[in-house]
Amino acid sequence: FSKGLVDAQIFVIDTAGGDDIPRKGGPGVTTADLLVVNKTDLAPYVGVDLEAMARDAKAQRGDLPVAFTALKSENGVAPVVEWLRRQLAAWTVGAA
Repeated sequence: FSKGLVDAQIFVIDTAGGDDIPRKGGPGVTTADLLVVNKTDLAPYVGVDLEAMARDAKAQRGDLPVAFTALKSENGVAPVVEWLRRQLAAWTVGAA
């Protein structure tokens, strides 16, 4: 995968994969423009600590954004939508 081929990279992980995914790192976790931790509503059922995931993601990504999502909740994808709107606004201004 080459970041030179895309305008933005969104890397999506699933809580069912375990709370150690951000800790393990890897290029998707460490360099994607947005890291999405999806299916957060399943965390209690699969023994995942979302606070640990947030800490580990911060440690791996620094100031790069992380969005926690759950489609079962009313505003479940709001963090991703907000990020996309900011990106679109920046691209629109840059294109003018």
